[in-house]
Amino acid sequence: MSNKTLSITDTLYEYILDVSVREPDVLAELRAVTARLPEVAMQIAPEQGRFMALLVQIMNARRCIEVGVFTGYSSLSVALALPVDGSIIACDVSEEWTAVARRYWQKAGVAEKIDLRLAPASETLGGLLDDGLAEQFDFAFIDADKEGYASYYEQLLQLIRPGGLIAVDNVLWSGRVADNGNNEPDTLAIRAFNDRLKNDQRVDISLLPLADGLTLARKRA
Repeated sequence: MSNKTLSITDTLYEYILDVSVREPDVLAELRAVTARLPEVAMQIAPEQGRFMALLVQIMNARRCIEVGVFTGYSSLSVALALPVDGSIIACDVSEEWTAVARRYWQKAGVAEKIDLRLAPASETLGGLLDDGLAEQFDFAFIDADKEGYASYYEQLLQLIRPGGLIAVDNVLWSGRVADNGNNEPDTLAIRAFNDRLKNDQRVDISLLPLADGLTLARKRA
């Protein structure tokens, strides 16, 4: 028994993957391809992808938004878990990275579920609000530029329905958020974002020490 989260050794981590992550071959292949990129640290962990997929299944989610696509592992994980009529609006600015994503969405047979918007996410989200889509989405995931988190969150909170969920990645930032001597811009942005959510009475929150930290914010009715 333990009254706090266990430290995860490499051996224990491999055990977790072995007994809990049912990773389809197409996801494993995408992860392997992404591992060859210098920016591989931007990809979510496989256990996080499985967790997010389970969340959307539990919620019976149909309409989702992703802010920050990279090579598409998170969007593919969610798309595979959605029903036939489910969809994701995926926001990114990189044609290069999302070209990889498109290839694997197609290979997995879910490309028709994913609407990629290549533009600054704030513009895409603002456009959805302008189109009258407030409170029309079930689930959102933020994993993009850290200094943009606060503004993306505010827009998504308007787009998500009451009872809907926003998941936010990298909220522990490799532990740097707890180092008061670290005042790098991204660290300051995430620290401020975490403090803000703690006091946001519009949502119920839980910060999970999963991968690099994942906060779940459920919009109250």
